[in-house]
Amino acid sequence: MYDITAVGAELGLPDPEDRFLDRELSWLAFNERVLDLASDPDMPLLERVRFLSIFATNLDEFFMVRVAGLKRRINTGLAVPSVTGRMPLQVMHAIGVRAHELMTRHAALLKDDIGPRLDAESITKVQVDELTEDERARVDEFFAGHVFPVLTPLAVDPAHPFPYISGLSLNLGVLLRYPETGKQLFARVKVPPRLPRFFNVAAESDRPVGRDVPARFVALEDIIAEHLDTLFEGMEIIHHSTFRVTRNEDVEVEEDDAENLLKALEKELLRRRFGPAVRLEITENIHPRVREMLMDELGIDENEIYQLPTPLDLSGLSDIADVPRDDLHFRKMVPQMNKDLSLRESSDQVDVFAAVSNRDILLHHPYDSFSTSVQAFLEQAAADKNVLAIKQTLYRTSGDSPIIDALVDAAQAGIQVLAVVEIKARFDEEANITWARKLERAGVHVVYGIVGLKTHAKLSLVVRQEAEGLARYCHVGTGNYHPKTARGYEDFGLLTKDKNVADDLTKLFNQLSGYAPRAEYSRLLVAPTRVRSGLTELINKEIAIAEAGGAGMIRIKVNSIVDEAIIDALYMASRAGVQIEVFVRGICALRPGIPGVSENITVRSVLGRFLEHSRAFVFGHGGDPLVYIGSADMMHRNLDRRVETLVELIADNHKAEVIELFDLAFADTTSAFVLASDGKWTRSTSDDEGNRLTEYQTELIRRHRERRQIGDEA
Repeated sequence: MYDITAVGAELGLPDPEDRFLDRELSWLAFNERVLDLASDPDMPLLERVRFLSIFATNLDEFFMVRVAGLKRRINTGLAVPSVTGRMPLQVMHAIGVRAHELMTRHAALLKDDIGPRLDAESITKVQVDELTEDERARVDEFFAGHVFPVLTPLAVDPAHPFPYISGLSLNLGVLLRYPETGKQLFARVKVPPRLPRFFNVAAESDRPVGRDVPARFVALEDIIAEHLDTLFEGMEIIHHSTFRVTRNEDVEVEEDDAENLLKALEKELLRRRFGPAVRLEITENIHPRVREMLMDELGIDENEIYQLPTPLDLSGLSDIADVPRDDLHFRKMVPQMNKDLSLRESSDQVDVFAAVSNRDILLHHPYDSFSTSVQAFLEQAAADKNVLAIKQTLYRTSGDSPIIDALVDAAQAGIQVLAVVEIKARFDEEANITWARKLERAGVHVVYGIVGLKTHAKLSLVVRQEAEGLARYCHVGTGNYHPKTARGYEDFGLLTKDKNVADDLTKLFNQLSGYAPRAEYSRLLVAPTRVRSGLTELINKEIAIAEAGGAGMIRIKVNSIVDEAIIDALYMASRAGVQIEVFVRGICALRPGIPGVSENITVRSVLGRFLEHSRAFVFGHGGDPLVYIGSADMMHRNLDRRVETLVELIADNHKAEVIELFDLAFADTTSAFVLASDGKWTRSTSDDEGNRLTEYQTELIRRHRERRQIGDEA
């Protein structure tokens, strides 16, 4: 157990509350950066709409997991202070204040800025009473044919108790009156979640939406509200408004053994649906009686209510963001085949085994195509009669995954296939259970890793019979084997035939499927035993170099950095004169700029069209840099409760490519968010003369396209 107070006193560091930023507020600061992108008038308009949707989806998950966890601790009396010394109630209060501010800004941004700009582009959200006669007929037809049959109005009276309101569902709260008696009643109507959130009433034909073909969207709840009389025939509709509930949807499973894990998880997923409410979103026009009833029935406090303008649930704006207007989106980027995989005689075919036999190949998605690299690697392995075995980790994958199909094909062809399926991947549990069973039925050996640990490592191992004997081909990545997210997530992957990596993966898969607790590794750092200690040793070597008069340098790119032991090691390195750059997408508990502690640490964040997801580590090593890529973030869960891997890159060109990313991200000419010591992020978009700074991801698209062109000409 890392004692931050004792260690801080021993090392002469400030008290915890003065050297760490609160992780929950840091997460909200991350989502505020998403909102900043939505606020940027230079961003393509429909991409701004998409960032509004992403902000809402992110916040939903934050409440379902982090806020729910805080509320659970408060309710059970587990009042343990955070590392910054705040008690759970204090943290909850601070979250409530910031969340209210951000959600209010979010709603106002749509109403006052983005909405009018959409109107100017003939992409309009309209009310039912604004429809033309033809449009109204189209809405009526849509309601009768697609909406009405799936609606289930639920009344509340002595014979009908208050219904269960599922998490994240959008609902209409309706006040009704019996005409004969004047008695008032309440009913709830759930907006069907599988229907389009917004219905385009202007779709008269199959013509695509464009400058000359408008899009006119009506919210699904407005369509239902307009037809309430068909749901409650013979009743008077007094009032209606919308509301939405967020519940605790984090999953807790006690793992006794792998055999029972599937059933235990399925039971817990059923329980998840009935988790306590942690947030109530209501519209500004809600009836006081309905508001009071919802508070009482849901057990919600006043500070957990978020009163907002319509529409609620702006995650549904993704429907509008998908409008096919190329002039209002980012310029299309087509992933390129990695130049080391291309065959000169045909640019669309590749023999992955032949290419990897020649050299290690570093992949950088989405700039490098996933389908012609990782996917092709596994598909070719499944179809190759010389392949004897495939071993694969699966954390998240898509419902129609060609990766799953390749493993099924391989097993049915007689190849020995091992799949380490992480069925506890948050919010993908049900999908992963489905695919685990599909794999088992096909004859794949499915295991669920090590009891008590999530398997988050991204690994593939293919054993192939060749003329010289058995050969082992490996893929070690930073991202999931998910073809769809590979088009939007930035990630690294290493394809290699290197014996040391192959030995490491063989040992690790043996540990995951059997028993090998004392395995030692060559090019891999493996959590939970070796990532933190291995990185700390590398940090200490940079400290020694700096103290000896050399130029110590550390560069870290992660999604989140929270682990106090790693942060304190970086503080000590900064104090010794090591120059440190931290490139973080999400949470950052590290506080740069503390006098005498962290003046040599710079923290930057880049958000954009791609989600920065890769993890990379560079240590100057006295001019001969050591570079690692892998799956581990600098968080307790990754370092202590997950199987994670970092692999060392040894090819000079691969190391140079990763270093080049840091050079670009931290250049004064590159646009980025910069973190100050008080936890505030400032976005730099132009220089002192008003010139627009280079967009990091746009520049990488250009560089990869140029690199591919040079490869084609070689």
